[in-house]
Amino acid sequence: MNEPFKRYHTQYLLIEPWLQQNKSIQAGFTTRHGGVSQGSFHSLNMGFHVSDEEQSVLNNRQLVSDSLSFPLENWVGSEQIHKATICKVKKDDQGRGASSLHTAIEATDGLYTNESNVLLTSLYADCVPLYFWCEPKGLIGLAHAGWKGTVLGIGEKMIQAWLTEEKVAIEDIQVAIGPCISQKAYEVDLTLFEQIQKKYGQELTNKVMIQHRSDHFLLDLRLLNKLLLLENFKLLEEQMTLSLYCTYEDDLFFSHRRDKGKSGRMMSFIGQRD
Repeated sequence: MNEPFKRYHTQYLLIEPWLQQNKSIQAGFTTRHGGVSQGSFHSLNMGFHVSDEEQSVLNNRQLVSDSLSFPLENWVGSEQIHKATICKVKKDDQGRGASSLHTAIEATDGLYTNESNVLLTSLYADCVPLYFWCEPKGLIGLAHAGWKGTVLGIGEKMIQAWLTEEKVAIEDIQVAIGPCISQKAYEVDLTLFEQIQKKYGQELTNKVMIQHRSDHFLLDLRLLNKLLLLENFKLLEEQMTLSLYCTYEDDLFFSHRRDKGKSGRMMSFIGQRD
């Protein structure tokens, strides 16, 4: 399997299959390189909330804005709290969370819109970035799926909102899963194992978890998100695009776990131009 997230610039990767399908779609993931932040946040930290210098983050965002040719005032971001709240973004939300955390959409981990020239954004340092696209309806979306958001069903809630509120046909939805921590780098404890086992059953748990040592397991969070969408909505494999990148292992990215909590953030983004 080839890596679908191709490096188009020092600062970012783009989802190559989507770009080839429609040149108006700008969907990708930033790297940790090509910015101005210092120390633990060196160099392209995109997160205002990690004790970096605010001006450095703003400068980093402006650099990416210039590289993408997508004005910063058109970006929209949210206050991510590891829940499963979904928000539909309107044109007048442009600029929220772009230049300051204080203006971000509150307590929301999933964003979608049918507006053009709006760049949806979300922040990561090991969690799973989910991308959604329905070309016929002009809908795009992002969801931040850490283990909490995954167990709360944020990916499923996004698709369900599109099916019920936006009247999208399931066969018209495309999903991409971006760079995230891999199973061999993601050890979890018995409590999380039991939560997943209780909610999804032993068969699914066995597919996404292997015992690593006493009362500790290795969780494939990427695969769990994929299986939940495939099994709950009968999506086909060809409707899904998966990155092979591991944020823990590849120095292209920040990693909260590898960097022991003192880390910058990458940004997922998706927008559609007129």
